[in-house]
Amino acid sequence: MPMPRLVGLISAARRDYCSTQYSRLGQTLPGLIASATATRDASTGRAREEADLALARSYVLAAEPATKHHSDAAWVAADRALAAARCSGIPVAVGEASRQLAIAMRRSGRSTAAVHLLTKGAGDLDASRDHTGAVRTTLLLTGAYSAATGRDRPTALSLLEKAEQEAKRHPAVPGLFTVEATRTQVDAYRISVLNALGTPDEAVRVARRLNVDRMPTAERRGHGPTLPVCGTRSETASRRSPRCGGSSGRHRRRCAGPRCGR
Repeated sequence: MPMPRLVGLISAARRDYCSTQYSRLGQTLPGLIASATATRDASTGRAREEADLALARSYVLAAEPATKHHSDAAWVAADRALAAARCSGIPVAVGEASRQLAIAMRRSGRSTAAVHLLTKGAGDLDASRDHTGAVRTTLLLTGAYSAATGRDRPTALSLLEKAEQEAKRHPAVPGLFTVEATRTQVDAYRISVLNALGTPDEAVRVARRLNVDRMPTAERRGHGPTLPVCGTRSETASRRSPRCGGSSGRHRRRCAGPRCGR
């Protein structure tokens, strides 16, 4: 398949993911991965590296919905994404795939290993450049949440602070196959980290300033973090949710930590 067409199809699949069109994405992905694989196998030199990038991003897209459904396929897809990304030699792709594999590792109970993979990946990325710096920020954010799920508070807060400093230095970079490296995203992760550490009241101030509507995609808005119990001292960061019991306290929404803090 001509590379421009393959890139266009992957971009369209990414738009489906961001707009939560998961059924359509699921129908598209098998053919997309097959096309990317065939294109890679038929290419050499620079064209093969570009095809490896396309294949890596196709597998990242496959890993995302599998992760949401807690499927073992997420680990397989993420592992293949990282292998293709490393073959491409493109640091941004390696970072994107490393983050996805680390999420699968964390969800299988290997939080420490996930943090190691993420911090090593962040260290390999050039913080002075916008694209690699942005991906580095997302690895630090995901590392902070992974450390928090392992109850490693010092590491979680340290990585979170580093990510916040990085986010201040770089503009938002569109087109990355990962979450956004923005102040809004940092705030969302901070709430999730504090939830996971068992200290949600520390996140109330952050929750009050977080505007979920500022997140750029429906997929991210759907992951708007929630403090553990509505109707108590803590409150939801996403006040729009019809599932939240508001001030009644009768319908208490549990913490969405693992759902929102990826």
